[in-house]
Amino acid sequence: MQAPETHAVLDALGGEARFVGGAVRNALIGEPVADVDIATPLVPEEVMRRLTAAGLRAVPTGIEHGTITAVANGTPYEVTTLRRDVETDGRRAVIAFTADWREDALRRDFTMNALYADREGVVYDYFGGIADLQARRVRFVGDARARIREDYLRILRLFRFHAWYGRGELDSEALDASVAEKTGLKKLSGERVQKELLRLLEAKDPLPSLEAMLRTQILAEILPGEIDLPRLRRLLSIEEANALVPDAVLRFSALLPDSKPALRSVAGQLRLSNAIRDRLIAAADADSRIGAALSHAEARQLIYRLGGACFRDQVLRQWAGSGAPADDASWRALLTLSQTWKPPIFPLDGNDVMAIGIEEGRQIGIALRDAESWWIDQDFQPDRAALLQHLKNIVTKPRV
Repeated sequence: MQAPETHAVLDALGGEARFVGGAVRNALIGEPVADVDIATPLVPEEVMRRLTAAGLRAVPTGIEHGTITAVANGTPYEVTTLRRDVETDGRRAVIAFTADWREDALRRDFTMNALYADREGVVYDYFGGIADLQARRVRFVGDARARIREDYLRILRLFRFHAWYGRGELDSEALDASVAEKTGLKKLSGERVQKELLRLLEAKDPLPSLEAMLRTQILAEILPGEIDLPRLRRLLSIEEANALVPDAVLRFSALLPDSKPALRSVAGQLRLSNAIRDRLIAAADADSRIGAALSHAEARQLIYRLGGACFRDQVLRQWAGSGAPADDASWRALLTLSQTWKPPIFPLDGNDVMAIGIEEGRQIGIALRDAESWWIDQDFQPDRAALLQHLKNIVTKPRV
């Protein structure tokens, strides 16, 4: 917030431009500030004119909603004109511009997100956001049900923000309003739901929020079917005991059932990317050989065949499902192997097979697969010369 690029944007805007939302919230509690958003009474066209006049890039990323992206020395800043809601339907809003800061604050979701600060650090708090932030209480601005009916995604945001910034029990008014309005979640697109759910799962400890969502049947509105909270709880313990970075997709996998049809259904409902869908399915496609008794040689074979990332996912997911302690030495050794062992590259190709006299296309593939399987069974020890000799033995071996 004190960077020269930030001040260049503020200088260009002049007037009453203020920091808003997450940057103010995180600065007040000593958390890292990632994105710096700026609010201004200036209309979008004037914002663009001033930025351009100052030699800064101005991109009309959401100009119909009052948002211009200012780019200073490669750093983007969202600059949004003060707004008020004219009409809402639970998914999107029709807005009008205003010059009233309190009116702009009134349309925001939580009091801790309705904080503004000027460049000198003076904070403007219209709805008790500082007190809520100090208490780590996630509370809606004004009437909770009214805020939710403006955008039903705010129900999920309540649990996500509680996981990231809350402490203790959820705000009772916010929770009661969310329960009363939970059927509105059906109106939301899968993309919006998955984004909030994955952000919730990225929190250090998402369990209290997920437990509350399960208890109130809010989770069932977005994830129908069986949910495995105990497995997720054990995965979180494993992550903590082994200093692992939170992985939202793997945590999601632990939460979901093992059934491929169920996983495909969830992926379709939430419009997950193909990469996330395939990872969820691969992680749940448990190889029965993976377990605490797996030898390192067998583990290397599986890492080679499955890939290190898939093997690691399966190890962590099955470890969490096994009930073994989070510091179990055998499971930890498999995890370490998945992180440190680099599968070698098979040193032969089709040209080597043809060079010893096999010319038919199908037979080339068969010979290569045979040689590769032998190489894997030998724990990848045979070198190129030994593999070529093995190929020659295959060719000269009498056929019965």
